[in-house]
Amino acid sequence: MNQQINEPIKVALITGAARRIGAEIARQLHQRGLNIVIHCRQSTGDADTLRHSLNQQRPDSCQVVQADLSDNQQVIELAQQAKDCFGRLDVLINNASSFYPTPIGEGSEAQWDDLFASNAKAPFFLSQALAPELTKRGGSIVNICDIHADKPLGQHTIYCMAKAANVMLTQSLAKELAPDVRVNGVSPGAILWPEQEAELEPQGQQKILRQIPLARTGKPHNIATTVTFLALDNDYITGQIIPVDGGRSLGH
Repeated sequence: MNQQINEPIKVALITGAARRIGAEIARQLHQRGLNIVIHCRQSTGDADTLRHSLNQQRPDSCQVVQADLSDNQQVIELAQQAKDCFGRLDVLINNASSFYPTPIGEGSEAQWDDLFASNAKAPFFLSQALAPELTKRGGSIVNICDIHADKPLGQHTIYCMAKAANVMLTQSLAKELAPDVRVNGVSPGAILWPEQEAELEPQGQQKILRQIPLARTGKPHNIATTVTFLALDNDYITGQIIPVDGGRSLGH
């Protein structure tokens, strides 16, 4: 544990932290001595399992808050509940994200609203609601962006637009909240293959692997260590987006 004796324990809120990359971010920040607020929408069982695991390692160090990020009132309530969990908040990780294809001719307004809600709207309003607390604590925000905010992914126009908005949110907040709050982003490449309606066939996975200079997928650990670095380890970085993609964003 990195906190000095009598130094207040810092607190991090990670959205979408019950599973996959969000859960690994929660584990790494917890290992660094932070108390953790896990946000989830539907994955309450996974969230409770992770909470129990972290609390076994360090009692009363993790809590779960459930909220639908497409409901702005719930987003505002999430901000307050997250502060109430441990009486402070120092780090916000906007990780939760909807991801699925919306081919031209098939995209719907409901899909637009859903993809923009988790990837752009909720991160903005959650950051706005928590800005006074983060300013008071000298805190930081890390947004999980995407390499496809810069180079679009076929048949994912709405998602890519939403992630491009997420990148601009990161850069804009970095200016507006300076010098008290640092805001950065991490853009994952092929870390975990998509699930459910966005799932890729094996040939699609192989096509992506051929575009990666390191010729392999990354691991959630690769994202979590970069998030931890930006949130805790270097207080002179703000407004930056770091690709963690095995070189894929270099192009063919």
